Amino acid sequence: MKYSALVLTLAAAFAAQVHAGSAVEGPMAFTPIAASAYGMDADPNIATEPWLIPEGYVQSIVSDESALDLYLANDWNDMNTANETGKHAGRYLYRTHEVRGANSARVDGGSGGAVSVVDLKTGVAKEVVGRADWEALDGILWTPWQTLLFAEETGAAALPDPAHPAATAGLVYELKLDSHNPAVAERVTVRPLLGALAHEGIETDAEGNVYVIDEDRKGAIYKFVPTSYGDLSAGQLYALRVRNGAKTGEADWVALDMNQVQIKANVAARAVGATEYCRPEDLERIAGTLYVALTCEDVDDAANTNGRGAVMAIELGDKPRTSYVVSAGKNAPIEDQTTGLTGFKGPDNLANGPDGKLWIVEDNAHSDIWVYDPRSKDANRDGYRDGVHLFASLKDKPAEGSGIYFGKDPHTLYVSVQHSGTGNDKTVAITRQIGKGQQHQD
Repeated sequence: MKYSALVLTLAAAFAAQVHAGSAVEGPMAFTPIAASAYGMDADPNIATEPWLIPEGYVQSIVSDESALDLYLANDWNDMNTANETGKHAGRYLYRTHEVRGANSARVDGGSGGAVSVVDLKTGVAKEVVGRADWEALDGILWTPWQTLLFAEETGAAALPDPAHPAATAGLVYELKLDSHNPAVAERVTVRPLLGALAHEGIETDAEGNVYVIDEDRKGAIYKFVPTSYGDLSAGQLYALRVRNGAKTGEADWVALDMNQVQIKANVAARAVGATEYCRPEDLERIAGTLYVALTCEDVDDAANTNGRGAVMAIELGDKPRTSYVVSAGKNAPIEDQTTGLTGFKGPDNLANGPDGKLWIVEDNAHSDIWVYDPRSKDANRDGYRDGVHLFASLKDKPAEGSGIYFGKDPHTLYVSVQHSGTGNDKTVAITRQIGKGQQHQD
C-alpha cells in the first residue's frame, strides 16, 4: 500500500473512533490510533515528527544531536528520568548514552559511555560525566535520596571498572550532583553490591530498597535491601523465586552470596533457584506494585518460542506475588506485519503515568507506545484486565522508542528515539493540547 493510501485508511478509521469518544480518560486522555505506522517511514516530516500520535496531541524535539553530539556513530540515547524533587523539580532531564565497542568512539577523540542533561528551561544540553570504561549505559533513575543511579547493560564486561575489576558483567553507579547546580557532577561511586549483571531497569520502593534486573533470556529479578536508608555501600541482594517452580503466583525474595553477586550475580541467583524470565528489561513501581517488562516472554510457552513479550506485575510487601498483566493474545492483539496487523510485541521501557496508568514502549519495528490501566475491568474473567490501548507508533522504522517518562507536567510525555534511520537520535516531547476551560477538568 502506498504511503498516501495508508494515511487515508488510517485517517478514516481514526475519524470513526473519534466520534465514539475518548477510550482513555485522564490528564493524557486520547482516542487510540488505528494502527502502527506501517509504511510511514517515507513521511517527509519524519525528522521533526517521528511519531504517529492521536488527534489533539503535538510533538516537538527537546534535544537532538545538533544540540549535543558526543559520538562519531549514532548516540543511543536512553532517557529515563528527570530531577523530580527539590527546588529544580521538573527542570532537568537526564539521559544515558548506550554506546559500546566501536560505537563508543567520541567526537573529542575519547571513548566510553556518558550521562547527559537537558535543561528544559533553557534548552541547553551538555554532558554531565563520562568514562572510557563505561559500557552500554542504559537504565537510569532519580532516587528519593537525591542521587542518580545508572547502570551498564552488558553480560560480559570488556572494560573492567578500575575500582572493582573483579566484576565480569555490568555495574550500577551512583551519581551525586552539585546541590546548587544539578547539571554538574559532584562525584560518582560504583555500587557492586547491586550485582554484576546486564542491567537496565532500576526502581526503588518507599523503604529505600532498590530493584534491578538481568537483561538475559534467562534473567532474574533482584531486590537490594540496604543496611541504612539511602546508603548503597552495605546491604543484602535477593533474587525473586516463585514457589513450586512456577513463573506466577506466591513468591519469595531469596538471599544471595554477596561475594558472588559482585563478580557475576546471575551465578548466585541460579545457585538458589531464582525464577528466570525472558529478557527482563525495565521496571516501574506504581504504589505497591512493581511492573516488569519481559521483552521475549511467552506466557503460554515456557520455551518462549514466539517471544512476543509480556508485562508482569509483582505485588510487593510481606507476601510477594507475581502475575502476567499484559500479553499478546490475551488483552492485546498479536502482531502480524505481513498482513498489516498491529499487535503487542517486545515491551521494553515503562513509565508511571500521571494518573497511575502504565505506559509501555516496544523494542520493535515499528516501535509502539501502549497504555495499560490496572484499574480497568476484566470482562471475560480470563485474569487479564481489558484496558490496553495503542497511543503512538514510531514512523522511523529502524529506530526504537526508549526511556519513556513523565515529569511535572501531567499532559506531557517524554520519549527518546535511538538508532534513528535519519542518523539523528533525539528526545521528543508529546504534549496534549488543552483547550480553554479544560485545564482543571481532568
